[in-house]
Amino acid sequence: MNAFFNAPEPSSERYDYLIVGAGFAGSVLAERLASQHGARVLLIDRRSHVGGNAYDEPNEAGILYHKYGPHIFHTNSEQVVDYLSQFTEWRPYEHRVLACVRGQQVPIPINRTTLNMLFDANLRTEEEAAEYLAQRAEPVEEIRTSEDVVINAVGTELYRLFFRGYTRKQWGLDPSELDKQVTSRIPTRTNADDRYFSDTFQAMPLHGYTAMFEKMLDHPLIEVRTGVDFAELKNRAHEIADHIIYTGPIDEYFDFRFGKLPYRSLKFDHQTLDQEWFQPVAVVNYPSEDVPFTRISEYKHLTGQEAPVTTITYEYPSAEGDPYYPIPRPENQELFKRYEALADETGGVSFVGRLATYRYYNMDQIVGQALATFRRMDEKLASGRSEAVSVAAE
Repeated sequence: MNAFFNAPEPSSERYDYLIVGAGFAGSVLAERLASQHGARVLLIDRRSHVGGNAYDEPNEAGILYHKYGPHIFHTNSEQVVDYLSQFTEWRPYEHRVLACVRGQQVPIPINRTTLNMLFDANLRTEEEAAEYLAQRAEPVEEIRTSEDVVINAVGTELYRLFFRGYTRKQWGLDPSELDKQVTSRIPTRTNADDRYFSDTFQAMPLHGYTAMFEKMLDHPLIEVRTGVDFAELKNRAHEIADHIIYTGPIDEYFDFRFGKLPYRSLKFDHQTLDQEWFQPVAVVNYPSEDVPFTRISEYKHLTGQEAPVTTITYEYPSAEGDPYYPIPRPENQELFKRYEALADETGGVSFVGRLATYRYYNMDQIVGQALATFRRMDEKLASGRSEAVSVAAE
């Protein structure tokens, strides 16, 4: 049985792999290397728990809440679902989000219902909604920024109602200063589909993310040590293990040699209220710049728990704190490329995951990236074995 420790020092034994970071990327690779290769793995994390930002725990009222804001699992990848299903059962859940706009709570992404509620448009078909949006759209000749994406699709009024204020709060920048990828992720619908995602698989781990991680890491060849900062081990990391898998911030690994990569962070205000429900859906967005937070989340919608009280979280974007979102601007990507070149030249270290590749990934994408990394390692190992057999045969 694997044990989870809060201790400053690993044992004096040598490991095959030292994995830095016990989020999705690090945990998936630890499980694969131990279970498929019989590798001895030391997995460390500076936080006091596994699971990274997906960590959840019951609070004093017994409500399972997400310490780092709501994490909703959705994917189109059967491979990712099949892999994670080894470690959890699932609770079917389709995420819905409302936006508080002009005194109403309306569906987001914008759909036909949104338009009818806000503008009393009486749109009855997809064709009518498409024509209505086309009339509002303001074609942009060259789409370069997040502002361009939205105005080109739905026009200035809807852009200002739903996107400008939210984006300014979330990123600390105007949408005209951000890469087009930020708002390209958000669809606009002409039907009445009010689901936030349209993926084929949408569900929550039945007993929570932390329980899933703990089962994933419950292997005799995996040693997990939390509360351990890689900086304390870095100088002797290759004495501890043959190979390092690093999932932390890539600029931090190289001691910020070229300067810090910019991130946006978040601050959370978790509250338990003496009432059964607070809002009609799991998440309500507040796009207005007059409101300091971006959204309120209510976890019982996600977990299906029944209780006379409820737990909610106010989410405040911040320039300081743990790195959450790489800021998508060309100059930041150029800086990352300099660090990436250093990483490519660094032997004995694999850089995997959101922070190590300076990209925002959904959870399923990180799992997919980790599984792909393992496949490449597996192929390399198999190739080495076949070469050894060939030499022995000679």
